[in-house]
Amino acid sequence: MTNVAIVYYSATGNIHKLAVAAAEAAEKAGAQVRLRRVAEISEEPLAPNYTEWSEANDEHVAASRDVPVAAIEDLDWADAVVWGTPGRYGLLAGPLKHFIDQTFELHARRGLMNKAMSAFTSTGTPHGGQESTILSLSNVFYHWGAIIVPPGVTDDILLTPSNGNPYGVSATSGLQAIPGHLAQNVTDDNLAAVGYQTVRTLQVAEALTKGLKKG
Repeated sequence: MTNVAIVYYSATGNIHKLAVAAAEAAEKAGAQVRLRRVAEISEEPLAPNYTEWSEANDEHVAASRDVPVAAIEDLDWADAVVWGTPGRYGLLAGPLKHFIDQTFELHARRGLMNKAMSAFTSTGTPHGGQESTILSLSNVFYHWGAIIVPPGVTDDILLTPSNGNPYGVSATSGLQAIPGHLAQNVTDDNLAAVGYQTVRTLQVAEALTKGLKKG
């Protein structure tokens, strides 16, 4: 049985929704799954004067409180890791980068080598740095010697209007969709696509594990 860790950071709940869908798809496919959220690194609010964002953040924190916090041991345990992060100026979010920076010892003993890795994101606008955010995570995977598994254009669900990023599933949160309202715009197609991406990743992990054992 393949071990799959879904490791994510979410501020307002969009990435959390995608992560839950990824975990459910992996479980349905027969994998052992750990759904893990990355903890905040500051108690100071990110956008204290942005009322809608702050309220959405408070609601999300309360709703996801029972999700276990990610630990480096989760990465060691996993055969495949699917990562989720909001885009921050075209990069992964700071709390997730902080967590990744703690992998030094695991990386030093080659504990992340040959693990299957994939990533998904959400941004406030369709051109808000979705591809570069996923590429910023890929830069980390290169150093680890991990195997990157993109969704590519390998299934019809990836061609629906709210999908289409071959680097990794990307949702658009639509922060300015309605004045005074923070929209939660993860579509059903986004959820289906991240499920597909996750199953594809665990299938590659299974093939890697079997092939390496034979070798």
